[in-house]
Amino acid sequence: MTPSMTPDEIRAAVESVSWYHSIDLGHGIVTPGVDRTPDRLGVLGLPADLRGRSVLDIGAWDGAFSFEAERRGASRVVAVDSFCWSGEGWGTKAGFECARKVLQSNVEDVEMEVLDLSPDTVGMFDVVLCLGVLYHMKHPLLTIEKVASVCQDQLILWTQIDLAHMEAPAMAFYPGTELNDDPTNWCGPNPACVIGMLKTAGFSRAECVYQWLAPAKAPGDVQAQGNAIFHAWR
Repeated sequence: MTPSMTPDEIRAAVESVSWYHSIDLGHGIVTPGVDRTPDRLGVLGLPADLRGRSVLDIGAWDGAFSFEAERRGASRVVAVDSFCWSGEGWGTKAGFECARKVLQSNVEDVEMEVLDLSPDTVGMFDVVLCLGVLYHMKHPLLTIEKVASVCQDQLILWTQIDLAHMEAPAMAFYPGTELNDDPTNWCGPNPACVIGMLKTAGFSRAECVYQWLAPAKAPGDVQAQGNAIFHAWR
């Protein structure tokens, strides 16, 4: 194991990175991420005890949830990303590598597209995290099928939702910049659609454990868009 870094060395390393996640690195140092990571972790439903379990974190970015799974005792954690690590998207891999070094973490990293996931490429995992990924995918059902193929027990999925006022499965499609002026946002399934896709992909049980809807944009509008967390089990 490499020698631990001093607080001054950690601060200098943190300052050199543009952070998305807020990660507690010890010594009172928290990375200045724009994401409200602790709040997300509070509603995620990640098991408190992961001892003896393997975890795959898809779309890891700075790796906050990968490192948290390791802190909770996971026997193996693999972080997967492509878009956010390539430098072609919103960020780079610098945050992940910095945090891993500071935390002296054993989290593994695999640079891979989501649709390339399979038991042959990454193996099988007890717990799979797919957070903030689905709505960036052009092919959401295929994405869930790929994710399901490497999950042997539980999946925790966080996604943008839309058409939440509809009880029947439905999905909004964003061919341009309709959602948050971001051309990488492609779809907004409603909760019934997400659960339907999860069951189609082979999960025996799936439920929405958290939902937040944005206020209506104008009087008379329905609250349709927001975020939701789903848990699914084999």
